[in-house]
Amino acid sequence: MAKALGIASSVIAVIDLSVKVASRCSEYYTNVKNARDDIERLQREAQGLKVILERIHSLCDGPNGVRLQDSQGLRKGVEDCQKQLAQLEAKLEPRGRNKLMSRCGIRALKWPFKSKEMDSLIEKLGNCKVNISLNLQVDQEVQILNIHQKIVLDKLRSAENAAFDSHDEEHNARCYQGTRAELLRQIYSWAGDRGSERIFWLNGMAGTGKSTISRTVAQNFVDMGELGASFFFKRGEGDRGHAGMFFATIVTQLVQKLPSLAPYVQHAIEADPGISRKALKQQFDILVLQPLGKIRTDPQKSSSIVIVVDALDECDREEDVRTIIRLFSQVQHIASAQLKFFLTSRPELPIRLGFEDIREHELAIIREDYNKSVTQNRQLPADWPDHTIVQSLVGMAIPLFIFAITVCRFINDRKCGQPKDQLAKVLKYQSRSQASKLDATYLPVLDQLLVGVTILERRGLLEDFQQAVGSIVILASPLSATSLDRLLGVPEGTVDSRTDLLHSVLSIPSRPDHLIRLLHLSFRDFLTDTEKRETNPFWVDEKDAHKKLATRCLKLLSTGENLKKDICNLRTPELLRADIDKQTIDSHLPSEIQYACQYWVYHLKESGNSIHDGDQVHNFLKCHFLHWLESLSLIGRLRESIGMVDSLMAIIDVYHPLLLAASIY
Repeated sequence: MAKALGIASSVIAVIDLSVKVASRCSEYYTNVKNARDDIERLQREAQGLKVILERIHSLCDGPNGVRLQDSQGLRKGVEDCQKQLAQLEAKLEPRGRNKLMSRCGIRALKWPFKSKEMDSLIEKLGNCKVNISLNLQVDQEVQILNIHQKIVLDKLRSAENAAFDSHDEEHNARCYQGTRAELLRQIYSWAGDRGSERIFWLNGMAGTGKSTISRTVAQNFVDMGELGASFFFKRGEGDRGHAGMFFATIVTQLVQKLPSLAPYVQHAIEADPGISRKALKQQFDILVLQPLGKIRTDPQKSSSIVIVVDALDECDREEDVRTIIRLFSQVQHIASAQLKFFLTSRPELPIRLGFEDIREHELAIIREDYNKSVTQNRQLPADWPDHTIVQSLVGMAIPLFIFAITVCRFINDRKCGQPKDQLAKVLKYQSRSQASKLDATYLPVLDQLLVGVTILERRGLLEDFQQAVGSIVILASPLSATSLDRLLGVPEGTVDSRTDLLHSVLSIPSRPDHLIRLLHLSFRDFLTDTEKRETNPFWVDEKDAHKKLATRCLKLLSTGENLKKDICNLRTPELLRADIDKQTIDSHLPSEIQYACQYWVYHLKESGNSIHDGDQVHNFLKCHFLHWLESLSLIGRLRESIGMVDSLMAIIDVYHPLLLAASIY
């Protein structure tokens, strides 16, 4: 900013000098008869400089003024001009004017320049003017190129809220001061060691605090200037649940860290505008590997650049996970950048994928960490509970860090009962069995829903639970209570009332139009574990839940009002999607309709059902296929329709395929 102000002050000084020179020329023009042509020429040059410099001054005062600080050519041109005008103004200053001669009417002024000297002076001022104009033009062209580059880079579609510092991740936990100290020391040591492996794989079972560690190390890498990018996979959170936008999201962040990558990434996108929809290997090669190979840095002087990828096991296709790991291993051949990857997953993932060559780092036992943090979160009197009970809770928590968080929320939830009573409920579920750790975490919360009800009421409550909570845990992307009411076809307020006592396991906002989220995916694991089908009364049949949601999506879309031609009443088919106001789209396609358009095929596929002529899917496609595509286009998801159609073709009943297949094609 100081540099920009320096340019501005120099410009003001030159404007002032040009005004003085022009004024002196006027004075000489009046009093000196034999040099009027030279005087006029000099006056025109001074006035021309003034016009150009006033334009520059207005740019300095404008919103893009700060950008002028990087224009070294412009700075030098202005300084040269200031020097020339200062010398000129000094020569034009009348010296020793004879007062007696003036009183007698004799001209006291004498033009101080000879004709050849004047030609040289005019040429120098003209060169100054040309240099300033050219440098200003170059600076503006650079800005135009930067704008064009930004427009091209914006074509890369990033997964919303996938970065560690996104709004969705803002309030999620970081490691407490002094906890995980040894593990964090190992991670930072690995990142700073040029001879260490390129991949650090942290694994641990669900609920052991891996994401907490990921957020902590990502923030620390930001503070040290070493974070290149981050991607937090999360099943059920739309684009964060798959790898389709993974590399586009990573490279978008990498360009911010390494601006020298931008022109190479820009060229790649211009050469293949559809690159972000290609196979993962092509995306990685063209958007990441090749641009990184072209930048010029000294790897011996530059620090490591770490990419943090959390919950890799929550990527919905195992084949994509395998591909990502294989591609990451290729960066060791890039000499220009010390790129490293910090990954987290559940312990079975590296075993399942067979990566014996990847160094694994097992999460340490968290007993000591829990002892440090539990009293802070409990918010109960200092003399309660006693040491014996605390030790019992610690024993139940190991190795599930999520237990501590869930139990503390449960104990502090005054809707459920008094703290002492709540704690007693938790202690009933003590077990040494590793398999029942999730039971001890979640059953105290859920069992309270069935306290004091009859058998008939119990059946109804469980059905309500299956409908509301069962839907929440398998949603492809979160919905608000209001939108979920409409999607499920239940009275407004139903979902809100059915989740009222579940604040310990669900993130339930105070407003019904805000999104409901799982506090931890282990809750979904607990509810959908097929081994608990006979023992867990709250068990959710995933396939059946997907089937019901697919049916509800199609029913919602088939009413005739929710999908129709020109749904937004635009009356101008040629209007570009980018020119349509988002509020207009959202008012005609509310959240539940957008969700149904985007995910009915997903739920149908996950249900395991086939489709055939004359069924709900066939009837929907006959009536609303084009309306559906129009709506997908409006919400920016038209490109995904190809994959959806492929999925539908894959589940057509081979014995009744003809009419339905024709409808899809």
